[in-house]
Amino acid sequence: MENFEALMDSAWLAPERYDTGEWVLRAADGVTQRANSVWPRAEAVDTPAAVRAAALWYRRRRLPAIYQVTDTPRNAALNAVLDMQGYTRQSETLIMCRETGPSGPGSSGAHAPVELADDPSGEWLDLWWSVDGRGGPAELETARRILTGCPSLYALVRSDDGSPAAVGRLAVPSRGEGGHGGIYCMATRPESRRRGFAGMVLRSLIDGAVAAEAGRLWLLVTASNPGARALYAKAGFQEVGRYSYRQERPKRALTGC
Repeated sequence: MENFEALMDSAWLAPERYDTGEWVLRAADGVTQRANSVWPRAEAVDTPAAVRAAALWYRRRRLPAIYQVTDTPRNAALNAVLDMQGYTRQSETLIMCRETGPSGPGSSGAHAPVELADDPSGEWLDLWWSVDGRGGPAELETARRILTGCPSLYALVRSDDGSPAAVGRLAVPSRGEGGHGGIYCMATRPESRRRGFAGMVLRSLIDGAVAAEAGRLWLLVTASNPGARALYAKAGFQEVGRYSYRQERPKRALTGC
């Protein structure tokens, strides 16, 4: 699991990072939970003190303290402290993995309309941001910096009228024997859903991982999304772990005279 945590960190690289030696504190002006969360890379010697220091670090940036906590025994002490301090649990997420190789039946006929690029185009960013983004141009520019933080492949498929229908990203933080690729940013325009576009993007990225010399693939999907989980399971992905976000509750401001 530790290897996947490092890969996930490399594939979604926050612009600001502070390594305490035990934890990595990440910030990106509030753009996405992942890029604005603590990665508890190792068990802290003094967990309560580390939690206090992390809360102060985020408070100085006007951000809530958030932890990306994988479901492993190593994080038991951290979870206990966060429970005592009333941190919420949010967005339970499955980590799914498969070996690279043929993407599955029907992939050859579906590849013609899929456009692949080494950088996200304006159309690619607009579609993804319209589905998953929150904020305006400044936040979108921060998201673009995150997405281009490691070598990646960006897939886009168009509907019959030529407008972008679905997109996806293959992050390749490590190549060659033992290398991994991560599938991110799978997004389909609402009016284009249930027409097979997401499957076309997924197959193109799986096949693209072979050319990128990534030996294994991983992806992340929320536990509350059965449709996406079924799509990924059909493509050969299996669950290898889980994580949740732990976020501090907003502090109530003092009122009155």
